[in-house]
Amino acid sequence: MAYTKKLLSGSTNGKNMQVTGINTGASILIHTAVAGTTDLDEIWLYATNTSAAENLLSIEFGAAGSDSNFVYLTVPVQGTGLSLLIPGLLLQNGMVVKAYAATANTININGFVNRITA
Repeated sequence: MAYTKKLLSGSTNGKNMQVTGINTGASILIHTAVAGTTDLDEIWLYATNTSAAENLLSIEFGAAGSDSNFVYLTVPVQGTGLSLLIPGLLLQNGMVVKAYAATANTININGFVNRITA
């Protein structure tokens, strides 16, 4: 078993991804997991809020829909640093992670993937 640290596939060169969408139909792509069912992606996500008000953030983990969503009622206000969103949960088989927020353009997401290969 080997671990390889990877950038999130939705990120350009490791940069923050600004959450522009405000509903599931406009969610932004954060990461597409490794294809197949042999390898795994261990996903770590963090968020920062650039506004002076708390914001509601939804993460669609694997699929859209309430059974796959993590909803964060409080993304702390500007100046509080990074907040851990996803603590190393696993995905595979090309499943996707997407995000949307109650207020557009105020939350940035970053993180990494540990690709676990058999």
